[in-house]
Amino acid sequence: MTAYQRGLHEIGDGLFAWLQPDGGWGWSNAGLIAHGTPGDGAAALVDTLFDTALTAEMLAGMERATGFGAATIGQVVNTHANGDHTHGNHLLENAEIIASQASAREMEAFSPALLAQMKAAGAAGQMGVAGRYFAEIFAPFDFAGVVECPPTRTFCGHTTLDVAGRAVDLIEVGPAHTAGDVLVHVPLAKAVFTGDILFIEGTPIMWAGPVSNWVAACERIIGMDVDVIVPGHGPLTDKAGVREVADYLAYITIEARTRFDAGLSAEGAARDIGLGRYASWKDAERIAVNVDTLYREFSGDTAPPDVTRLFGLMGQLYYDRR
Repeated sequence: MTAYQRGLHEIGDGLFAWLQPDGGWGWSNAGLIAHGTPGDGAAALVDTLFDTALTAEMLAGMERATGFGAATIGQVVNTHANGDHTHGNHLLENAEIIASQASAREMEAFSPALLAQMKAAGAAGQMGVAGRYFAEIFAPFDFAGVVECPPTRTFCGHTTLDVAGRAVDLIEVGPAHTAGDVLVHVPLAKAVFTGDILFIEGTPIMWAGPVSNWVAACERIIGMDVDVIVPGHGPLTDKAGVREVADYLAYITIEARTRFDAGLSAEGAARDIGLGRYASWKDAERIAVNVDTLYREFSGDTAPPDVTRLFGLMGQLYYDRR
């Protein structure tokens, strides 16, 4: 297994992973699928990073290693709408940017400008605990330098890209983590880039649900003929790592349902659920979002989540435990 070190890692057959320890808030992974050289081949990028500087550094590293960089990568796949997987899109001026239709709609609602405003407000002591927490976890990132760049091509369900004769399957498995999560499967290389369907050594966060879709996505990965699995956050993993994520989701579902049926509030349940073997995973306070999403699912509430309130709840748990 490739060491969990920052930077570009060749994972075989013209595929590369760009890893960003420690995999916590904003420190996402990306990938490159390259075939041939810029003169006789093609390359597709799987996700960009949270801000302009991080993405520029990644693209420069990829160009040094493969010849493919910002000017020669022809396609970018955004696995979902979150900014840590999309905010570098604007640096790929010559690329087709591809995402699910649901992700494209979600990107419109959470612009880089909005995140910059929330971070600034939090740093200025506004928005209470939510603002303080938001500003702290996203302190390393510069949203002000990001230019919004939405997808130029969308799809629903499944589509296949041709990367210089190499088939790359895009498989929509959302809504789960977000509204339109996509797996990027390269069958001949026996590899899959999962986006945030997988957080390895970190706590998954379920903004959308239903939880059954997320568990089904994990089962789909486990059923694939793959040797290399690149998660959205954390080190490269194997099918045992995928099973751990599915087991966490199943565990919190059972625990939340028990407390929902007993009449406990979502916040009360988030504080009451013991994390057991998952307590060592980073960002454990995300349990607040997961329970809130599960409670809305149990009650049939289809309203979108109140993101500011949920950041406040996570902040309370984070500061209480710290």
